[in-house]
Amino acid sequence: MTAGPSETIHVAEEVAAALRDGRPVLAMESTIFTHGLPRPRNVEVALGAEALARERDVVPATIAVLDGVPHVGLTAEQIERLGGDDAVYKASVRDLALVAASGRNAGTTVAATALLAHRAGVGVFSTGGLGGVHRGAGVTFDESADLPTLAVTPIVVISAGVKSILDIGLTLERMETLNLPVVGYRTDRFPGFYVADSGFPLDHRADDVATIAESRRRMDALGLAAALVVANPVPAARQLDPAVHERALAEALAAAGAAGVSGKATTPFLLDHIQQATHGASLDVNIAAYLNNVELGCAIAAALAAP
Repeated sequence: MTAGPSETIHVAEEVAAALRDGRPVLAMESTIFTHGLPRPRNVEVALGAEALARERDVVPATIAVLDGVPHVGLTAEQIERLGGDDAVYKASVRDLALVAASGRNAGTTVAATALLAHRAGVGVFSTGGLGGVHRGAGVTFDESADLPTLAVTPIVVISAGVKSILDIGLTLERMETLNLPVVGYRTDRFPGFYVADSGFPLDHRADDVATIAESRRRMDALGLAAALVVANPVPAARQLDPAVHERALAEALAAAGAAGVSGKATTPFLLDHIQQATHGASLDVNIAAYLNNVELGCAIAAALAAP
């Protein structure tokens, strides 16, 4: 007998109660604190994001895998446990069943978080930056699982664009091919995570949360199963200086090439190099962008929950 979602996914009672009552819930990924930030700042940011949601009367649903069981909603103790686990795995959708079978702990990527959130009934998800098409993908075929997963997962996902280490132009082309709609929140430009403007224009813009909520409702009414990607640029005052960003990125790419770094090792190598080159400023931007997305996600979740 095949197990159903209620048997394979643990939904925290706080989250389940909010969903039953029609109150706003916001999903959050876990790789940002299991793999993306240094200790102890990782746990501080994760708990701070949850506190930010609660201040806005939104129930946070941080998602991860604990002892093989996907959890939608974590306690502070569980976040601290995962944040201090040296062996925690980074799980995308394809890994979930294998991680479950082996009883491992795992942080969930954008793709895995979106899938689990949707299966649990959570409709809004805030992350930092999306994965996308990597530079040189015409040869390596290196593309994040985030894009095809979001193309078939009807959720609202808020991000500060994609990280500038990716091929942003090709990422936007893939989003178009996958029928993955992208709307800029108060911007006509696609953000580049560390910078507010990646240099690429957007076709659609929303200047208020009500428009985003109505867009998701219209997608649902049309039976469109894709995510609605909300591009929310980091505030200009908090972005990495564009000149510093370009220089650090060029140096990181050159260093990766010289060292022969490829595959899954590329992203952490480049991000670490940029962090060192900017003397930690990129880390501060990372956190600012994430919390800015959490704040917008709370507003969208509240708008969608409103009668």
